[in-house]
Amino acid sequence: MRRRPAVTTALLMLSLLAVGMASSVNAAPRPGLMVYTSTKDVIISQIKKTFMRKYPEIQLDYYSAGAGKIMAKLAIERHAGRVMADVLWTSEVPDFYQLKGEGLLERYVSPEASAVISPVSDPDGYFTAARLSTIGICYDITRINNPPRTWEDLLRPEYRDAFGIADPAISGTSMLSVSMIVKNLGWDYIRKLRANGAKMGQGATQVVDDTAVGDLAACLAVDYIAINKILDGAPLGFVYLDKIMVIPSPVAILKGTPNPKAARAFVDFLLSREGQAIVAEGYTLPSRRDVPVARGMGLIPAEEAVKRAMSLDYIRLRSEKEEIIDRFAAIMTGR
Repeated sequence: MRRRPAVTTALLMLSLLAVGMASSVNAAPRPGLMVYTSTKDVIISQIKKTFMRKYPEIQLDYYSAGAGKIMAKLAIERHAGRVMADVLWTSEVPDFYQLKGEGLLERYVSPEASAVISPVSDPDGYFTAARLSTIGICYDITRINNPPRTWEDLLRPEYRDAFGIADPAISGTSMLSVSMIVKNLGWDYIRKLRANGAKMGQGATQVVDDTAVGDLAACLAVDYIAINKILDGAPLGFVYLDKIMVIPSPVAILKGTPNPKAARAFVDFLLSREGQAIVAEGYTLPSRRDVPVARGMGLIPAEEAVKRAMSLDYIRLRSEKEEIIDRFAAIMTGR
């Protein structure tokens, strides 16, 4: 058998390599889109799956963590001169006002935004509520026969030494909840809770766990955390009081994203009926009027929740946050 000359073999390999390189160049990569979110994984993973099925040309990835960790990550990336996120979606409303004030958000009013209802909205169009987190009362059904209906009910004897609120220094949701109580019911109400033996627990999930095992009779609870515990078989109930804590979870596009078209497509999808239906399946409230909540779990429609929502000045809260956390801790620990 005649051997192929070395030069001919080398030329053949170079030709194949050139063809491969040309193919790689001609096959344009899908634009990448990175979302930083504090939304629980079961929701954002389904959002990703459905979004990429609808937009196969866009590669969507996400980083899921607490809002505090996300803001710290963004601060590090900004300092390094390279922000990796294109879209931000968390429940820390003050952060969005801060980023807006610093010129770090892109203005975008989605065509889907007209159907959104929220106790907080940005008239300038830099962020839009994509979920409404609600805070109700999770209670031990083996100890509480008559669930509370008003905030005054939590001062009854059956809650003595057995009502919990997560530490607002640990839980961002609890910080907003405590702030709403203070602004709508006053510091005297916090003192009354403490006089009845109310306790400051750890995180938002921990106080629900403490109620589930009988260490507490009831606690302030995030909707989906309590409901998922109930679905797991815990002897718990979940109810709203007369005045409800409704915490918007805004979505915004970060300034300078190299993928503005993909970012806008994501925001549109998230705010669409299809996207909001996925949010509702996670046992929390969608932000659209025309998307129903999960049935049989004690949740109420978004429109009713907003009507009964406690008010809160999120812009002012930015300067009062630390004072509220410290004062609450002082009352609850007797310092």
